[in-house]
Amino acid sequence: MESIGTILLKNGALTEEELEEAIGLQTMSDKSLDQILVQQGKVKETQILRALSTKLNIPYMEHIGDDDIDREAMPGLPLSFLKRHRLLPLKKEKGAVPVATCDPLNLHPLDDIRLLLLGEPEIRPIAARGDEILGAINRYYGSGQTDTAEEIIQELGKSDLKITEGLGEEVEDLLDMARKPPIIKLVNSLILQALKERASDIHLEPREKDLRVRYRIDGVLYDRLTSPKQYQAAIISRVKVMSSLNIAERRLPQDGRISIKIVDRDIDIRVSVVPTFFGERVVMRLLDKSAAFFKLEDLGLQPDKLKALLKLIHTSHGIILVTGPTGSGKTTTLYSALDRINTPDKNIITVEDPIEYQLEGIGQIQVKPKIGLTFANGLRSIVRQDPDIIMVGEVRDLETAEIAIHASLTGHLVFSTLHTNDAAGAITRLQDIGIEPYLVSSSVIAVMAQRLVRTICPRCKESYRPSAQSLSEIGLEPSDLAEGALWRGKGCPYCLNSGYRGRTGIFEVLLMDEDVRSLVSAKTDSNIIKRKSISKGMATLRDDGATKVLAGITTIEEVLRVTQDEFG
Repeated sequence: MESIGTILLKNGALTEEELEEAIGLQTMSDKSLDQILVQQGKVKETQILRALSTKLNIPYMEHIGDDDIDREAMPGLPLSFLKRHRLLPLKKEKGAVPVATCDPLNLHPLDDIRLLLLGEPEIRPIAARGDEILGAINRYYGSGQTDTAEEIIQELGKSDLKITEGLGEEVEDLLDMARKPPIIKLVNSLILQALKERASDIHLEPREKDLRVRYRIDGVLYDRLTSPKQYQAAIISRVKVMSSLNIAERRLPQDGRISIKIVDRDIDIRVSVVPTFFGERVVMRLLDKSAAFFKLEDLGLQPDKLKALLKLIHTSHGIILVTGPTGSGKTTTLYSALDRINTPDKNIITVEDPIEYQLEGIGQIQVKPKIGLTFANGLRSIVRQDPDIIMVGEVRDLETAEIAIHASLTGHLVFSTLHTNDAAGAITRLQDIGIEPYLVSSSVIAVMAQRLVRTICPRCKESYRPSAQSLSEIGLEPSDLAEGALWRGKGCPYCLNSGYRGRTGIFEVLLMDEDVRSLVSAKTDSNIIKRKSISKGMATLRDDGATKVLAGITTIEEVLRVTQDEFG
């Protein structure tokens, strides 16, 4: 049978020189030829698979859905085997078992599957991308293959596990309870279920007679479980043990961290514990470190704003600020911008709290106030590291702001965030913390405000005719609507009956031109600065939201939820 290199050469996807170079690299590596070709950027994995699909006369599968997986065959196959060879059995067709594979030329693992499935008469290979196969395996093992938290709570009620109620337990008893298999299983189930439902946070909230568990999904909190009060101390102690916190300390707030691995996903969990009247309250922030962060084009920026931002991030010096409340996606935007301009000829250093993603080729410093490593101290050290581009996680005080401004005025491009409601508000915030207006006007080159809005669920999307009053609330007229209708989600299991699935950004970009600089230098009110920018073509957050409503991306209610009156 012809090799993959020969097939690609005949298809014109490769030149002879490129193939010879890849073969040379293969002799010094343990990777296959196709892996080297993809890694070198000579061809895409899809090109290889489509070429093999044509040559071998086998189907190519672009997407593997949950309904495509053969759930009867999966339990009989070792997970490590499936992941190592990127194989996945699909639903039977006419007595044959289709098996998705990213390497159809490697027949031995396919033969092994036939033996593991107790001699199925026929194994039929289906070409599919490796990441698509892995993703389907991850979804299978993370979707209901373990007991739910509700089922475990019911089993706890039937078990012999005795947990005393109240806050007077001895530390040894608490530690013993936290190590009981049912409690370990319950906490693991809560985390697994949260990841399955795409939750960003898990809230454990003690109340007078029970413990409420809530998940934040797409920015909104949903009730998920109510646990009897008698298990509260054990559940919270288990979380504290996992995050290396002091389980004997119940009077002071504590912060910790948990790192776990579920299938192929590395999950980082930041844990915050605070004492309340009915017991300790816990919030766990979930961060999937293996998930790729967004590219600038995927954030939801309109073409004109994307073009303006791309021009700004290639500027040699100045400060670019991103503003918005906690959880509005500011850090994601900054990471996307840094990834776009991260080239071998640039020295990029960041100081963050916390470091949410590891960016290859970028020096990242974690703030540690307990040992004196603050934003200001970290930034002061960064300036001596000969950087071209600096990112400061947040401007919190005068000292940090002054060093950032000094860095921008001495030839560095500085990115940072501020907590303000709109773009113009960032200007007055800098002045309020003590920065002279002339320094603000000469250093800041742009401010971008943003929010996250939930997007309409694609599976239950339906059209409707909105009232003129609801349209006017976001500045629209009935004549703006195509065919007089908008879109909304009806609610279905896919979106947890919310009508929304996923989120996108809405943005306003304030560019510091000469007119705005003059207003800033004169210490003008932020509303006047905003009006001036609007008169020169700036679209506000609500304007951008309205555009996305018209495009059928989100709803009027969602835009109103995350934006305020423009000058209120």
